Amino acid sequence: MRRRPSDSTTEEDEENSSPEVAPSPVPGHGDKAYEKSGDSGRALKREVHVKDRRKDSDSATRPATGKSQLWTASPAPAPQTEKERPAMHLLAKDITPDSMVEVRNRRQSRLRNPWACSLLTLVTTCVAFGVLFVIGQSFMTRQLDPKGCDMSYMRPSFARFSDFDTEHTRFASKYSLYLYREGGIDEDTRVKGVPVLFIPGNAGSYKQVRPLAAEAAYHYHNVLRHDENAIRGGKRALDFFSVDFNEDITAFHGQTLLDQAEYLNDAISFILSLYHNPSRSIRDSDLPDPSSIIIVGHSMGGMVARTMLTMPNYQSNSINTIVTLSAPHTRPPVSFDGDIVKTYKEVNDYWRHAYSQTWAIDNPLWHVTLISIAGGGLDNVLPSDYASLASLVPDTHGFTVFTASIPNVWTGMDHLAITWCDQFRKSVVRSLYDVIDVSRPTQTLPRAERMRGFKKWLLTGLEDVAEKTLPHKEPKTLLTLEDNSNAIISQGERLTLRSLGQSRKPKAYLLPVPPQGAPEGRKFTLLSNQKLDSPGENGKLEVLFCSVFPLQVGQSATLFSMNMDLSGDSTGSTRLACKNAASDVITLPESTRESTYPFNTKEPFSYLQYDLEELAEHQFVAVVDKAAEHSSSWVVAEFSAGSESVVRANLGLRRLLATGLYLKLPAQRPMVVDIKIPALHSSLLAYKLKIGKQSCDDKELFTPLLRQYITEVYESKFFVNVKGANINLHGVAPYMPPSFMAKTSSNGLSLQMWSDPTCASAMEISLKVDLIGSMGKLWMRYRTVFAAFPLLVVALVLRKQFKVYDETAIFMSFSESLNQCLRSSLPVSFIALTFLAMSLARASQEPPRQPGHWLPRSWSGNATETIIDYTKNDLLLGSQDTFFWFLVPLFGVICVGICVAVNYLALGLTHAFTLAYFVFRSASLRGDDGNRRTTTSFAVTSTRQRVVTTSILLLLVSTVIPYHFAYIVLCIVQIATCTRAYKLAGETRSDTNYNFYNYAHSILVLMVWILPINIPVLVVWIRNLAVHWLTPFSSHHNILSIMPFILLIETLSTGRMVPRVTTSIRYVTNILLFGIAVYAAVYGVTFAYLLHHLANILCAWLVSLHFSTSSFSLSRLSRILDGVGPESHVKKRP
Repeated sequence: MRRRPSDSTTEEDEENSSPEVAPSPVPGHGDKAYEKSGDSGRALKREVHVKDRRKDSDSATRPATGKSQLWTASPAPAPQTEKERPAMHLLAKDITPDSMVEVRNRRQSRLRNPWACSLLTLVTTCVAFGVLFVIGQSFMTRQLDPKGCDMSYMRPSFARFSDFDTEHTRFASKYSLYLYREGGIDEDTRVKGVPVLFIPGNAGSYKQVRPLAAEAAYHYHNVLRHDENAIRGGKRALDFFSVDFNEDITAFHGQTLLDQAEYLNDAISFILSLYHNPSRSIRDSDLPDPSSIIIVGHSMGGMVARTMLTMPNYQSNSINTIVTLSAPHTRPPVSFDGDIVKTYKEVNDYWRHAYSQTWAIDNPLWHVTLISIAGGGLDNVLPSDYASLASLVPDTHGFTVFTASIPNVWTGMDHLAITWCDQFRKSVVRSLYDVIDVSRPTQTLPRAERMRGFKKWLLTGLEDVAEKTLPHKEPKTLLTLEDNSNAIISQGERLTLRSLGQSRKPKAYLLPVPPQGAPEGRKFTLLSNQKLDSPGENGKLEVLFCSVFPLQVGQSATLFSMNMDLSGDSTGSTRLACKNAASDVITLPESTRESTYPFNTKEPFSYLQYDLEELAEHQFVAVVDKAAEHSSSWVVAEFSAGSESVVRANLGLRRLLATGLYLKLPAQRPMVVDIKIPALHSSLLAYKLKIGKQSCDDKELFTPLLRQYITEVYESKFFVNVKGANINLHGVAPYMPPSFMAKTSSNGLSLQMWSDPTCASAMEISLKVDLIGSMGKLWMRYRTVFAAFPLLVVALVLRKQFKVYDETAIFMSFSESLNQCLRSSLPVSFIALTFLAMSLARASQEPPRQPGHWLPRSWSGNATETIIDYTKNDLLLGSQDTFFWFLVPLFGVICVGICVAVNYLALGLTHAFTLAYFVFRSASLRGDDGNRRTTTSFAVTSTRQRVVTTSILLLLVSTVIPYHFAYIVLCIVQIATCTRAYKLAGETRSDTNYNFYNYAHSILVLMVWILPINIPVLVVWIRNLAVHWLTPFSSHHNILSIMPFILLIETLSTGRMVPRVTTSIRYVTNILLFGIAVYAAVYGVTFAYLLHHLANILCAWLVSLHFSTSSFSLSRLSRILDGVGPESHVKKRP
């Protein structure tokens, strides 16, 4: 049996005019009736099929209309069994035709109702928005780091290089190069020092260089130029250059990032040429011309800086030092553009491959030092986890540090504050001056010395990689003491000086160094609120590490630069050869009863810490009190064993969540105690720490000082006068690639506590998970999920709609389909994805198959062999811990609620436009036959106009505009189509018209969720138009990326309904939508841009369904272009 497709786009069903079915038509000619529960449903189905067979026999002689044989009637139901017939006969007596029609109409009305909302959907939506509210409230108000940046001031002036034109770079008309000069200090625009290039970030300004450049100018003018040792060491002023990118948006567009990298390489060649030109440079003639430049990049500027070294126009060795501020190195901020995802992969692979080489000669980046500085939790623009270099650069060539760790900064920063924060810019500028040397063509020290300088200024000094200078020094101080001195502290005793200057004259206190082989982990610690003197300074306190030196008379002046004689008039004396420890001092924030925040410190504490192995050549630690009068300064020094100073809490995360962590430190404990909790390593959890009050009188030396730290990246946070603290960290984060270290386990969170040992009071510590505070951490790590996961829901809803439509000829509303999916496919999908997430998390925890690695400490393995899979955390939610299995259903529920809200928002928008349509256009969309929807009455333009418009749009996409612009236009057209379809359905109350409206509305909802993927590139294109940059981006002019969308939306604008598919081909639609759903969930976050192309493939399939039931020929196309279309003829009913 052949038949035309049900719900024809230009004809009503035969049942509309049949007197046998009233008052509501059965939607779809030849379709079986809707299923009823129980035997009554089967009776109704049988009755309708009898009517259908009678109608089919009446029309058997009608000629074929050229329809495809793919669309055939459903087979007749199987005959009833002998057991069913008596039951059906009895039920038929109780069911009247009117009741059957009423039930059928009620179900039909429910399926087509666009505003349908079940109780389950309502509850799910309420729960979703409740969770969203908690996440938002937590993100805005809970677990917030304090802000402590001071404002910076400057008097800027800029000199633009107008001669850096198209002869040097093809981007001269779009970008500009500037030289910064500080007013009143160095207004000469000729270069004179070491070149530094500042690269602004996404939509950043070249003027953001002002704080750093001004501080560099003042520091050289006020300090360094008066220091002869600094001048002899090659210190000169820094020439800061900056680039005006016209606030280009690089975070969303890979081609823009590549353009900037190409331009900057050209700019470096131009900058270096300035130093070769005597008329443009006032450098000393005996200094070598610079061959390289220092890069400082903010935000995406840091990624651009790394990209520069991979470009074809990169001048070899022209960059050897890169400092980045809040730069996303590991992952792009969003994955909506295919070019930026590809660029990130290529650049990161290049850096990893370079550092995987066994020999330095094979590594093009061997000379490069990369420092990444992150702002921490206050950065709400980019997750600071993305600033990590753990998967890109070995420790010998770079590191990641957080601003809260930097001495004398001790505060987090937001994304923009990191460019102007006064304390921070001072540390960065001093570190830059510490690594430059104008006597070398590279203008910088060798790589190892550069790393040492950056660690000195940017790390706390408490890290394992911090280098101590004491073992590498020679004794420069001769300390002479009385033989009968009673200031030698007994072995194992603690030195406590509550007040310096009590003796009114210099006095030395000696702590004997324990012999080697003492208990493992023994270390020396000293804490004071007084600055430690360097050799030659006349302060109050000096710390020396000494060895007995049998010096003969007359040799002191020749062997030692300092002679400290504390023997007085004593005839007998002991001479010690000593090294000054001031160069190894660690600065800690002040912690007193008046202290509030670490960044408010006025007089920081001085702290020394040495492992016993580092003091092997010394016999004594000499603490010299040089105060001439009584003062409030104090000193505490001791040797402590590792068993006493380290506490390991080996409890799991689940136990911590259930019971919390409770510790009681004994009264007799070391001054410094380390509490290590390996299970706490996730950046998704936050904690509450409470410290019990100590029973200490007002004579305490200092109040408890807490340092929270992790070792994967150098993140430390200090808490002064601590009674409680919010603990959050940037440890193991979602989607982050594994590190070079290939660790099988994380060191986790550590808490380092300094407490006054003179109090002799026990200390109680409790740590609990802050559940509400942890919710806010989900937003920064999973923002892209809310753009990808909803497409899982939309695809499954569409799949349900097409499945029911092919079976019953009813295209149910999006709302009703969502109601039904919530009871079937969505829970099953979330459960399956949960198990998949747990499986992926277990796989990511497995160690590499080969333990050998390419780190300098272990140069084993084949360099061409992939040892670590850096993409293993890219799938689904990117979690590396099975503990977070619940995130899949949680985000699933949230995305269902968001989809419900977007659906009703689209319905409300359509309804509003429909009301306006009634006001401004009273013409009816009905045809001459009353309820028939024809292309003539529905379409607002003729076929010829649509063909011409489509052709012009495709031509523009292929030449001028990106396809993303065409997508926006199609969204507007689809809104208009839905408006007219809603108006027509409301006028006619026809099932066929409701089918078409629900179909058009569902396509609109799908397009709305694809829209965010297309908007960023469109914004970039509009921005380029604003700066008169008209060079097209080749990747965005592929007409195949938009043609199916155009054809489908143009087809819908004529009122044509997609035909039903009752053969096995209908499974293609099912598989396509299911594939989109799976991809959106598994790969959607990492490769979101591909969701547009998957939806594009779906549109191509739907267009093929539309065209499969329509005849097409060259003669018909000729009539259309001549203005005579099929709409001008009266259609004949078959």
